[in-house]
Amino acid sequence: MMLTPELVALTLRDVQDDGPEPGWTPLSDAGLDCLVDRIEREAGSDPVWVFAYGSLIWNPEFAPAARMPATAFGWHRSFSLKIERWRATSEQPGLMMALERGGRCDGIVLRLSDERRRQDLRALVAREIKYHEVAEMVRWVRVQTADGPATALTFWASTKRSGLTKPLPADTTAMLIANACGQGGSCAQYLHNTIVDLEAEGIRDRNLWHLQALVAERIMAEQSA
Repeated sequence: MMLTPELVALTLRDVQDDGPEPGWTPLSDAGLDCLVDRIEREAGSDPVWVFAYGSLIWNPEFAPAARMPATAFGWHRSFSLKIERWRATSEQPGLMMALERGGRCDGIVLRLSDERRRQDLRALVAREIKYHEVAEMVRWVRVQTADGPATALTFWASTKRSGLTKPLPADTTAMLIANACGQGGSCAQYLHNTIVDLEAEGIRDRNLWHLQALVAERIMAEQSA
């Protein structure tokens, strides 16, 4: 991998917390409960599976009752959500990974335990969805597993109606990722960690591998400028 830990280290800076994402409304406790209520109504009495395609694979907010590989056909990982906080700033925006239409996405499905379903679901949604404007990016997707097809909850799945995500040319994407850093670390660090941890699960995402090479080249070019 061209995006080495040494190159990632060059992207890290001390950045102070500048508050909420500009233009977004923090989700209130009441709003969080309404969103969890909606998910529970949609799930009914069926077990709740969560489709994890990024950090939730290795760092879920709950102890899964079951876990197995899964593929979401018709979706793919994409750094397409522009951010100005956490791993970015208003002066140097970055990109967060989301699911976009087209292709396939290999990941893991995690099942919430029946005993702690409400509690674990609320903690999971609170972690992933902090703003009112992105609540509709929590959605159900069809996945294929070794046990057959299933419906799973996932986060940051783009919708045409939301208009929140916008896939960019590869060079622009690489430039934003190479330069963005916030209080939570850098976008290059997140890309590197994602690839490493996906590989540990036996998952190789060709788009991310191509992107990491572009990001590495960008970092090296800026260091030699």
